Amino acid sequence: MTRSLPIRPRSAFDGSGFAATVEALVGQTQQLYLADSVPWVIGYSGGKDSTAVLQLVWLALAGLPAEQRTKPVHVISTDTLVENPVVAAWVTHSLEVMAEAAATAGLPLTPHRLTPAVADTFWVNLIGRGYPAPRPKFRWCTERLKIKPSNTFIREMVQAHGEAILVLGTRKAESAGRSHRMTALESRRVRDLLSPNDSLPNCLVYSPVEDWSNDDVWTFLMQVKNPWGYSNKELLTMYQGASADGECPLVVDASTPSCGDSRFGCWTCTLVDQDKSMAAMIQNDEQKEWMLPLLELRNELDVADDRPLRDFRRMNGTVQLFNDKPIPGPYTQASRERWLQRLLEAQSWIREHGPDYVRRLELITLDELEEIRRLWVVEKHEFEDHLPGIYEVAMGAPYPGRPLDEHLPLGPAMVAILEQVAGEDRLHFELVRELLDIEQRHRAQARRSGLFESIEKALRRGFYDDEADAVLRALERRTALDEAAAGTDPQGPDPREEADPYVNLLGDQVTR
Repeated sequence: MTRSLPIRPRSAFDGSGFAATVEALVGQTQQLYLADSVPWVIGYSGGKDSTAVLQLVWLALAGLPAEQRTKPVHVISTDTLVENPVVAAWVTHSLEVMAEAAATAGLPLTPHRLTPAVADTFWVNLIGRGYPAPRPKFRWCTERLKIKPSNTFIREMVQAHGEAILVLGTRKAESAGRSHRMTALESRRVRDLLSPNDSLPNCLVYSPVEDWSNDDVWTFLMQVKNPWGYSNKELLTMYQGASADGECPLVVDASTPSCGDSRFGCWTCTLVDQDKSMAAMIQNDEQKEWMLPLLELRNELDVADDRPLRDFRRMNGTVQLFNDKPIPGPYTQASRERWLQRLLEAQSWIREHGPDYVRRLELITLDELEEIRRLWVVEKHEFEDHLPGIYEVAMGAPYPGRPLDEHLPLGPAMVAILEQVAGEDRLHFELVRELLDIEQRHRAQARRSGLFESIEKALRRGFYDDEADAVLRALERRTALDEAAAGTDPQGPDPREEADPYVNLLGDQVTR
């Protein structure tokens, strides 16, 4: 029996050949650039697809006379601050080299490194607010880390110029879903080669390599020298040995799939089963073993059942049931403090044992630490203020942040006494602590606006004896609501009041 050979994917270079196809594409890009005064925004991740697109645009600009290079071209790269450190360093240096080369060549091309706002970063939300590690059904990270920074920049371009053209490295061959979406957008084109963008008004999308295969991209990168002086061979080396060959494109909407399984993704990503890329880096290169603490921490975040790490109450203090069990809420104080300790210990270990280029590695910035500290002390009323102590133990150095600008109701000694009095009753300790903090914060106000509302919120969160008591009350509450919906006399007493004497004070505590 003869074995059939695998069919080679159709190449974009089959028709006219490599050189003629690239020349035609460069010419097409030049025509689009000269057609109007609308600024261009190129999404650049440092990966193969975005590098190929940027090279094409660079060649197109370089081939125009200087007097025709009047329209600005912005290259944006979104750093989530939890990117794979090797790739993050590669991309950051690439942007620096690119800026110098563009200025030397007289090209109107400006690189921009975008980062999420401090309040939106991964660690501020996970360690500060207590958001659980992202899951497919709770993918809170993409919007904050990727979509908002890029969309904010693009909208500013639109506000300043009326329109913007996005130049992206999206390709139909990436997946069937991507091909379907790109084909659907093609049918709505109002201008040749420019597709609309559903999430960004007044933005059109140009995808010069949309019909290229994966092999086409690498063929182009290996045969055409990188025009800003970076090494495409080193880029190939970064991809070799990886379990996945994808990259994170510019993310402007939630339809873009997770890129955590690619070499160009976040090292904290729990949207995939495992970080095959980082594991491959460590396995294939002994000089990358310093990344082991990152892989271990990522795997600790990705646990099948994290209920023991999370509060049985939701973020607002309510108890919601699913199959008669409470839906877990944010990470507990102990869990958040442990995540911070583990992260800082990883940072300290890498700085001590890693190569020279990671000796100043920041897995979490000082601005993030300051915001986490504010969230713990001010919004969560954890006035024990443990963050500086955790930092000093993990890093072996004094905490470099500013003095806390808060008048705390109790000092460390009194907090210790309060914990001793409360004993194992953690809920009542938290309730008393929050009430004391609320009173302290309103004491100096001439008008204590919001005092009673704050007290009521605290009581809503803390009047349960324990989790079992909260579940029992939730079940009773649900039963009362079901009986009311079944036809209780509308003129009779409110069954909710009979079922739960706290209803007038606390309102609804259960969501079906």
